[in-house]
Amino acid sequence: MGSHLMSVANHDAGGELRRIVRINEEIKKVVATAFKINLMAMNAIFLAKRAGQSALGFGVLSNELRRFAMDLQRQMETLRDATYGSVATVTTLVKQSRVDRVLERTRILCKGQGRQSVEQRILTRQSSDDGHLRKVAALNRRLSQLIADTVQLVELGSVLARSAKIEAAYGGGFSSALMQVSSDFEQTISEIQSSLDNLTKHQAREFAA
Repeated sequence: MGSHLMSVANHDAGGELRRIVRINEEIKKVVATAFKINLMAMNAIFLAKRAGQSALGFGVLSNELRRFAMDLQRQMETLRDATYGSVATVTTLVKQSRVDRVLERTRILCKGQGRQSVEQRILTRQSSDDGHLRKVAALNRRLSQLIADTVQLVELGSVLARSAKIEAAYGGGFSSALMQVSSDFEQTISEIQSSLDNLTKHQAREFAA
């Protein structure tokens, strides 16, 4: 009877909750940076128009970078929604694991009819506990997939930024300004990749546990 309760307790719902909160903090960083890239891309498009024909390729890439920023913002909203779902489920699991531990201690202390009553209560909770553990596992699988998809999307952004840097060299009198903008793109996307590395590490800890 006690084995099921120990399996819920050993899941370390409190640690899981802290991990999800850390993931959510990294997501907030990426959301803010994605908004920054959107503004940078709009400025780059304006600068490319001023440069004229010599910056035509840079202008095309700036438009693509703006689309990338918008796609990234949408992706991060999906990720944020997934973490909110995880927080709600894990919070419920934290509460249930506390109740389960109390019931197990009570079962050990009780005898006779009282013990049977507590054991019946434990059996009634078993299905609910199992359901929440399965839901946590499913949410973690979805979160891992979303993070992997985001990593791929940001790789595209990195390629666009490097291509913009190449095109900046053909910007004539605006070449220096365009080069600075493309370097800013590279640095900002590198910050996002660093946050995604942290996200991946936090998520990997779940499957290593």
